Amino acid sequence: MVKLTIDLIARGTSGYTKKKRDETMQQYLKRLTHLYLEDKGIDEVGDDLSLCRNLSVLYLYDNELAQMPCLNQNQNITMLYLQNNHISKVENLAPLFKLTKLYLGGNQLTVIEGLEKLQHLQELHVENQKLPPGEKLLFDPRSLKAISGSLQVLNVSGNNLDSLRDLECLRNLVQLMASDNELGDMKELAHVLGQWPFLQRLELMGNPLCHKAKYKDRVIVMAKNLDSLDGKGISDTAKQFLRNWHANKETQKKRKDDLFRRGTFAEFGSGSHELPPVRESGRVLNSATIPGYMMPENIIKGGLGIR
Repeated sequence: MVKLTIDLIARGTSGYTKKKRDETMQQYLKRLTHLYLEDKGIDEVGDDLSLCRNLSVLYLYDNELAQMPCLNQNQNITMLYLQNNHISKVENLAPLFKLTKLYLGGNQLTVIEGLEKLQHLQELHVENQKLPPGEKLLFDPRSLKAISGSLQVLNVSGNNLDSLRDLECLRNLVQLMASDNELGDMKELAHVLGQWPFLQRLELMGNPLCHKAKYKDRVIVMAKNLDSLDGKGISDTAKQFLRNWHANKETQKKRKDDLFRRGTFAEFGSGSHELPPVRESGRVLNSATIPGYMMPENIIKGGLGIR
């Protein structure tokens, strides 16, 4: 068990931030802006971190934390790195109203919540949660609504997601990482991508929909401003070619539908119940050539064969 102490804090600074001879430890801690406390085996943060009033970037990833630290006195933090711990609940974030980047990947979260006060959050990373078997990561609608105006980067990879509909309110997304999930509905994807007009980078590798015909071509057409798909750049030439191809395909479909309506419904749906006229073959038929056919006068004269 490792508790965060003043000594550990002092050793967690960069080489550019050293304690001056004529300053006290409290003065030194107060002017720290970055703390590098990753991979220290820390399982308890304690109260000493409250002395770092000007802290803006805190690295606490790859530790043994079971819950998110209470940072009430660290309201200047803009970047918080807590990935690869044992955190099971998103909490204690209300005082961090200046937060712009939050890293929580590789924990044990089942619900993304507690973000209501983070109205300046630009990046949220919650990939690869250690979920119970058969469960998927859930999102609190109140939290999503609170960050919908500011969030630009979202990482939800590896969380058993079978739908992205809950995320469609995030209209300012520029980058979405959603690889290694259970996404398979192309129609739903088309709808959601239509809600993200600023999306430029998208990662969907490892989802069932990646195996559908012309997957990449269809996604590029769906997302109008996409510059990168699954880590590969998309040239303007390729985008224009696919858009033209799609437009031509839609035009042909529309024309076919119009012809079908005019050729079928125009004849049979106009209110007339008459059958369409039968075309003449151009060949004159001789009654004698038709088996069993007898002209009326022959019937009268012959008396049905009685002479």
